[in-house]
Amino acid sequence: VQLQASGGGLVQAGGSLRLNCVASGLTSHNYVMSWFRQAPGKERDVVAVIRRSDGYPYYAGSVKGRFTISRDNAMNTVYLQMSSLKPEDTAVYYCAGDVDYGMPVVVYEYEYWGQGTQVTVSS
Repeated sequence: VQLQASGGGLVQAGGSLRLNCVASGLTSHNYVMSWFRQAPGKERDVVAVIRRSDGYPYYAGSVKGRFTISRDNAMNTVYLQMSSLKPEDTAVYYCAGDVDYGMPVVVYEYEYWGQGTQVTVSS
């Protein structure tokens, strides 16, 4: 199983980015898929989750209304569209997957992890 995250970069505050997570060795819509982020010196926290059964999303309060998680079953890819970016969104973003039927929001509940992609938002 491999999760390949990409799409990070440097963007000015107020800008947008789309992160991509391509899954191989698993069928993404049969797994709960999530995006986490980790800023320097901080813990890895959940950003968004998409439920395996129906694609229902969950968002952390800090990104609700600005970020959108979605998936393309045909492409076996999960996306994170990020808009109205703020400097405090700067972090390494990781995609994660698990067979859980719920919507886990903590690191230890996920079995599969991508390698991370850096997002830097300048003020």
